[in-house]
Amino acid sequence: MHYFILISVIIVAGASQGLLLPLLTVMLEHQGVSSDLNGLNATMLYIGIFSTLFFIEKLLKRLGFKRLLVYALTLITCVLLLFPVFKGIWVWFALRFLVGVGDSALHYASQLWVMTTSTEQNRGRTLSFYGMSYGIGFSIGPLGMNLLHFGEWAPFVAIALLCLVVLAAVVFILPNYQVMGAKNDGPALEKRYLRSFQWAWFALLPAFLYGYTEASMNSSFPIYALRIGLDQEWISFLLPFFGIGGLILQLPLGMLSDRIGRKKVLMGAGLLGGIAFLVLPVFGANAWAILVLFMVAGGMLGSFYSLGLAFAADVLPRAYLPSANVVATFIFSIGSIVAPNLAGLGMQHISISSMFWLLGAFFIAFSFLGVFYKRSCRVEPIQAEAAISEPM
Repeated sequence: MHYFILISVIIVAGASQGLLLPLLTVMLEHQGVSSDLNGLNATMLYIGIFSTLFFIEKLLKRLGFKRLLVYALTLITCVLLLFPVFKGIWVWFALRFLVGVGDSALHYASQLWVMTTSTEQNRGRTLSFYGMSYGIGFSIGPLGMNLLHFGEWAPFVAIALLCLVVLAAVVFILPNYQVMGAKNDGPALEKRYLRSFQWAWFALLPAFLYGYTEASMNSSFPIYALRIGLDQEWISFLLPFFGIGGLILQLPLGMLSDRIGRKKVLMGAGLLGGIAFLVLPVFGANAWAILVLFMVAGGMLGSFYSLGLAFAADVLPRAYLPSANVVATFIFSIGSIVAPNLAGLGMQHISISSMFWLLGAFFIAFSFLGVFYKRSCRVEPIQAEAAISEPM
């Protein structure tokens, strides 16, 4: 029961991100906001995520999983209801920042719990199911744009109500698990952050690529679609198929990584996903071709974050996992912050298709980098009780 409540938290977190990014982008585009300023506004979500990295590990150890999840869900729910009240890009800068803070807390707590309670034999499958849950929410989110027919407030109220339902389950059912080893769990934090990336850089880079892809697709694709002549309804219809592709292949790729190794799966998926992105602009405004390529790219790349975390847990000692999670979130945030600005500038000054050219190049380059990565640290077995304890 506790695990499924955690999964519901992730579904709602994915739905809020999946809705807000394209919804606010489309609303600002209709207001005549330029693509580069629109992209800058979208980055505030990820700047909010980034800002939590300086205290989130200590905060989780102090509050425990339940209280951190409660505070984060409460913050997100309140902010969602403020979007239709305080309209305009400048207020939305602050509101998007606060949503990012809440989302970061939700993801950090839930990811660490799943990582530390899984074994090496089932880690790919377990984290893939976690990724599938986020993908379900992220795929459902853009469909909320269709509620705009009832008023600009309708999509925000709908997702806020979902947050309230999950918040009630967390408050009344979920126990307050505590993180153990808060004081004597390996080297100093700064050294663990550096060593985590030094030892597992190839496993952590997927976090950057996933963040870059997510932000590009949800904040910049709506602009791309509108400017090549697709209707707004097509945007809300097409975006979920990127997530649907990930849902279809998330678990199979995770299970395959348990059998043949996560590095091989990451390299192969990155290569195929990169090719799909490079080919996409060739089909112009052919919505059905875009749909198929979205499913291919999403299928290959939708599990990148979870597979990267699983690979990091394979190659890092137990004491480094909380810090590696912070590093992954940091890299994810960097990719997410860079993406809307880079894509917006590219579409404004180079080519409307430049966002897909860059996405394809990034993933293909990542696949070739895998040839040079070698495991360089000794792995300690990960036991669930070493990281999480029952409530006092």
